[in-house]
Amino acid sequence: MTTSRKCFLLLQGVCSPFFDRLGEQLLAAGHRVIKVNFTVGDSLYWHHGNTYAYRGHAERIPDYLARIWERHVVTDQVVFGDRRPVHRRAILAARERGIRNHVFEEGYFRPYWVTLEREGVNAHSLLPRDPEWYLEAGRRLPSAGKPKPFPNQFSTRARHDVLYHLAGVANPFLHPHYRNHALVTAPVEYAGFLLRKARMPYLARRDDERMHALLTENRPFFLLPLQLKSDAQIRYHSDFKNMQEVIGKVVASFAYHAPAGARLVIKNHPLDMGLAHYARMIKVLMKEYDLAGRLVYLEGGNLEALLKRADGLVTVNSTAGNVSLGFGCPTHTLASPIYDMPGLTHQGKLDDFWQNRPQPDAALFRAYRRTVAQTVQINGGFYCRPGIELAAGHALQVMERDRSPLQQLKDEIAS
Repeated sequence: MTTSRKCFLLLQGVCSPFFDRLGEQLLAAGHRVIKVNFTVGDSLYWHHGNTYAYRGHAERIPDYLARIWERHVVTDQVVFGDRRPVHRRAILAARERGIRNHVFEEGYFRPYWVTLEREGVNAHSLLPRDPEWYLEAGRRLPSAGKPKPFPNQFSTRARHDVLYHLAGVANPFLHPHYRNHALVTAPVEYAGFLLRKARMPYLARRDDERMHALLTENRPFFLLPLQLKSDAQIRYHSDFKNMQEVIGKVVASFAYHAPAGARLVIKNHPLDMGLAHYARMIKVLMKEYDLAGRLVYLEGGNLEALLKRADGLVTVNSTAGNVSLGFGCPTHTLASPIYDMPGLTHQGKLDDFWQNRPQPDAALFRAYRRTVAQTVQINGGFYCRPGIELAAGHALQVMERDRSPLQQLKDEIAS
């Protein structure tokens, strides 16, 4: 419950009007709102007062913020992503001072959900990893119901991204010490993506033929969905430098330990920039491990259709794991996502997974999904207007509370 009006300090948000609308909602509810902009793009998407522009080095951010925390008696800090260079030290320093951190991220379940947690997300999430806790939580919670849908066009997201980075052309002059958390510059990313998109009609026809064979032939196959190499889940929450390392590890294990005749389907991420040349690498591995006809590469394809037939899924820590578990597909993780726990994912070594892969406990998954959806997920989106309205409205209700929904549920179960 809300005990008093608060002062929210908003740091860097997503490349969209989401933080602007959230700030508007907080102000309308009677709270004070402060904003720190780190780039010209941040300023482009913020239209309220009480704004600061930080132009220093990342390591000095906590000292800079400390003066703002004291001057405005900040009670709550809001960020998008807990691993951005401008946020890592800020989150830790705020926590030491007793300031609550509200961390937004893309949804653990998709579409129509976004993540809102206290203090951290993904590997830093405060969600338990105890199956018995989820079973008890699931008994206490009603059905989560279906999220309200909204149009979620890629073109809207792309337009916001382009505008944000166009504004960033002025960063060297106005924010000279800012360093983008992205691995490549926006022009290179856009060029790669447009080239891949131009090839997709041909690639889609090839994928359709391969999908048809996978779904109609009576041969076992395993699925490896790729993640974006820029994904924080790969860069900060795994032991892999990139997806090429992942592919190499999984293919080697598959070659030596998978059942004879089984196939490994490697499916690219729909938002991949097309710069990594995975198809070329997979051809080399096919020859190296004598896997002709057993490695299948897809640029696209329907993930759910594949999971209905797949004998298992291997992932680092993708949200595709949640989808896999929902379909009752045996799942092995190479890192430690929030769903990696006994009863849901395979707990042994990857080499053993190909031959011994327990199915996820359906009752446990229902309890887990119900709990996660009602404690750290909110219905909404970050890019289109209807999704932003939903997300900002639901976020306001959660952020006003002194105890998060997750903490409240933990306290109830512990009592």
